[in-house]
Amino acid sequence: MIFLYIILGIIVLILLLGLFVSKDMSYEKSIAINAPANAVWPFVGSHNGMDKWNPWHNKDPKMERTLTGTDGTVGACSHWKSEVKGVGEGKQTFTKLESPSLAETKLEFIKPFKSIASGYLKLNETDGQTIATWGFDSQMPYPMNIMKLFMNFEKSIDKDFTEGLAKLKEISEV
Repeated sequence: MIFLYIILGIIVLILLLGLFVSKDMSYEKSIAINAPANAVWPFVGSHNGMDKWNPWHNKDPKMERTLTGTDGTVGACSHWKSEVKGVGEGKQTFTKLESPSLAETKLEFIKPFKSIASGYLKLNETDGQTIATWGFDSQMPYPMNIMKLFMNFEKSIDKDFTEGLAKLKEISEV
């Protein structure tokens, strides 16, 4: 019986800690590309362009994908569905496009977890190079924010962002 009270106490403690853990999540990573922003933009300002370097697309090239709206315009939406772990199901909709410097999107994850994030890709051209910055901002609802105590999200996200940005660099410098 004491063992049950100990387990219950630990669960209550973790739930209480979750009240004080930030719900905010954001991540950003940049890479220098030896090409002008106009050469990078086609891979940033459209869903079909993003598919050429998107690291999750590479995890399941057979994923179901549906595009609605006019690709490369605000409101264009890409819906994906995959049975591969880590890819899941969701939608990405362009919310702001400022060629050749900014693409903002609304990300709606459906599976494996429902969540919404604001994504962005910024292109800043200086001295013949383009600094591409890829990032997102999101919120983890309580009690899911408790996972931040036990997991290093930045480490898991960094691998995919590094892979994606390296591929963006590769195809943009051709």
